[in-house]
Amino acid sequence: MIFFVSASMPGCLFSDDTTVTFEKCDDEDNCLTIAFETKEEYSNTEENPQELADRLSELLGMDVEIYPVSGPGATIEALRFGHADLGFLDGGAAWLSWQNHDLQVLGAEQKQDGRPFYNAIAWVHKDSDMALADQDDDNSTDPFALMEGKTSCHTSALGSSGMLLPMGWMIDSGYVEVVGDPDDISSLPDTVYNHFSEDSSIPDSGTKYHKYIGSLRCLAEGGMDYISFAKDPTVPDYCGNEDPDDNQEWCFEGEFKDVNDYYALPTFGKAPSHPIMYNPDYMTEEMVQMIQDAFAEMSSNSDDVEILQDVMNTPGITIIGTEDHLGHYGSLIEDVPGINAYFNEKYD
Repeated sequence: MIFFVSASMPGCLFSDDTTVTFEKCDDEDNCLTIAFETKEEYSNTEENPQELADRLSELLGMDVEIYPVSGPGATIEALRFGHADLGFLDGGAAWLSWQNHDLQVLGAEQKQDGRPFYNAIAWVHKDSDMALADQDDDNSTDPFALMEGKTSCHTSALGSSGMLLPMGWMIDSGYVEVVGDPDDISSLPDTVYNHFSEDSSIPDSGTKYHKYIGSLRCLAEGGMDYISFAKDPTVPDYCGNEDPDDNQEWCFEGEFKDVNDYYALPTFGKAPSHPIMYNPDYMTEEMVQMIQDAFAEMSSNSDDVEILQDVMNTPGITIIGTEDHLGHYGSLIEDVPGINAYFNEKYD
């Protein structure tokens, strides 16, 4: 009887070491709290954000505590009201939190190539009229003006590089006219179909042309009059590998014979990586500097980089400010119809 009662008590017998537990600060007056979207269990202990907290504690000389949150909206609220000192947000949520609540950036996750951003670009066929116009020395023809009526391939309905940045840039630059209510996000698909082709691809999650890989496949299978809105590493990632077996089987069918047939037009702008946000109402400039120094230290040695890779899936943190990281992005996406109202509702 004692055995079975004991076995039914959490943590007594047969405990699962992967079950997530987080240490609390011993000294609340010397404590840094990080809002983090956590899992119920971790397949590897190295993925547990407690590993990050422990290392930051060593570097900062203070207690560091993980504050579990359920998503971006909860992260914003935790920072707004001082329940957490730091939080990690995607580009859209970070921009909204900056605009509406004055949350600030102290650093940003690096992509696997070391940059804290991707360039949003349009991939086309090298012999398309758009590519030829871009290569024309006298600049007599605008390649972006030639996009009208072409079939556009987007990553999703609201992807940063695959929809928001290119459409925001083209609307702001006068190439595309908004169709419908400019304050309603539902006007965006109508705007796309009106300017490009009615056959343009705005894929749902899990469908054939979803995400970067799907947008590029849409171009590869479409051909000369198709456009893939994606990020700059898209072609190298899926069709530019040295080992042909690592390339997607659809890369070089139809009008695309090798990787050089894919042509990148000039960038629309930078899609920011996930920034580290804080609330200046609750954090001193001195503390911000200490945290930046700690992340810079972690990004400079292999042992700490392994922690960042395991916990945050990034090879390092770039120290950067709010305007430099989010300013250009925000100035572009704010022209997308209804984007502010959409983000407000999404992260409410």
